[in-house]
Amino acid sequence: MLAGHDGYYIADAIIFREAEDFFRIVGAPFASDWVLYNAEKSNYDVEAKKDDNFSIRSGTREVFRVQIQGPNALALMREVTGGSLPEIKFFNIGEFKIAGKPVRALRHGMAGEPGFEIYGAWDDQQAVREALEKASEKHGLRKIGALAYSTTAQESGWVPMPLPAIYHGDDMKPYREWLNSYFLESVASLGGSFVSDDITDYYVDPIELGYRNVIDFGRDFIGRDTLLEKANNQRRTKVTLVWNDEDAAAVMRDSIFPANGTPAKFLNMPIPMYATFQVDAVMRKGKVAGISTWPSFTANANRFISLGLVDLEHAQPETEVTLLWGEPESRRNTVEKHQVRQIRAKVAPAPYFDKVIKTGKH
Repeated sequence: MLAGHDGYYIADAIIFREAEDFFRIVGAPFASDWVLYNAEKSNYDVEAKKDDNFSIRSGTREVFRVQIQGPNALALMREVTGGSLPEIKFFNIGEFKIAGKPVRALRHGMAGEPGFEIYGAWDDQQAVREALEKASEKHGLRKIGALAYSTTAQESGWVPMPLPAIYHGDDMKPYREWLNSYFLESVASLGGSFVSDDITDYYVDPIELGYRNVIDFGRDFIGRDTLLEKANNQRRTKVTLVWNDEDAAAVMRDSIFPANGTPAKFLNMPIPMYATFQVDAVMRKGKVAGISTWPSFTANANRFISLGLVDLEHAQPETEVTLLWGEPESRRNTVEKHQVRQIRAKVAPAPYFDKVIKTGKH
């Protein structure tokens, strides 16, 4: 997890240690870009490079990655490894073979069930995939795409891509000047119903995201003192916002068949986001109570939810709030003319899958 000089969140990612002196950063590019910049500008004896995905480059890559998630994931993995799957603790890495090919796997889960993120040499991926697909016939493995994969974050309580805190201040100016149009930070869009003239109002901090337990304040790091102050004076916390079914259905209807001539903002399924960084206003009794981000339709609960950061006084489960859906006076060509609509919502715990869906209370 990376923070800026003033304690605001920049990004998080997973660092895979593949050798004594070789590390690979996996996640959205904001973390690896910040690390790459610091590696290039530092006096440390370190080399760093980007291995972009196929949205940026063509041709082969260094490694492949496949994620196996679900209640039958463990049984499937034991079968494809011939019973030689090692015991891997949560968020640890194990080494083994699939179809005779050496691979590693991070033990984690994004959907409240056992999961493995398998990776290995690019040239070995076909053999590994074929072995997994063959085993799928017995264990009910199905391929899913990016749309379905994107719905797991909301249920797990992970906020994937908050606006990185790099767009303000002199401390970050050298980094902004280092970035060019090749980087997502330079071309990404900011949207949603939340509106402020102060860019820092769109930022979040690691404490309210729930990362307090992984921060070691006993050592020095960028933003330590200001982040410690935020930890001692926490203002907001992460929650799940459960959208009102009738209001969501009305928005979907009025986005296609408007009753008064001006449609509502289209509510796409399963991910209705229309900006790289989408920040919607959450209201309570006419005042801003927080923000909503990363909305999704969850098939497990059969309703729309989003992840919210709300003031502590409004964070109790069942608290009623109102989410503003739409982008006021949008000037972006990718946003159709529409009217901002109110969607009632109730505060629920995060992660929603473990604390609500599994309990059958949704």
